[in-house]
Amino acid sequence: MPSAESSVVPSVLFVCVHNAGRSQMAAAFLSHLGRGRIEVRSAGSAPADTVNPAVVESMHEVGIDISAETPKTLTAGTVQASDVVITMGCGDACPVFPGKKYLDWQLDDPAGQGVDAVRPIREEIERRVRGLVLELLPGR
Repeated sequence: MPSAESSVVPSVLFVCVHNAGRSQMAAAFLSHLGRGRIEVRSAGSAPADTVNPAVVESMHEVGIDISAETPKTLTAGTVQASDVVITMGCGDACPVFPGKKYLDWQLDDPAGQGVDAVRPIREEIERRVRGLVLELLPGR
């Protein structure tokens, strides 16, 4: 991972099965909190057609608009281009490459849930992303 003195922008990939909920929220929080200092990607091993509407509404509640986002397909190239790969229930679908940092965040799946059920998932994702920002950008 790049050091605080490094001019290299760290890159993070969030992966879940459908890229319609958890990974979209995590990517949106990291983009927001990283303020352009971290390259952010998200993808799914079996992407849905659209982002979960309850997830979109939940993020809107905290001032982050993800209504224009679309689920993306996970590719080996996306993984290779990332320094940190954070999986969220995608199982063994994520390719593993040497030199990457892999984390697995166990989080409830918001699929089929209403906004009330999505809020605690959103809050946990935000908490974890804030910790990740501190790790990736110490002293910045």
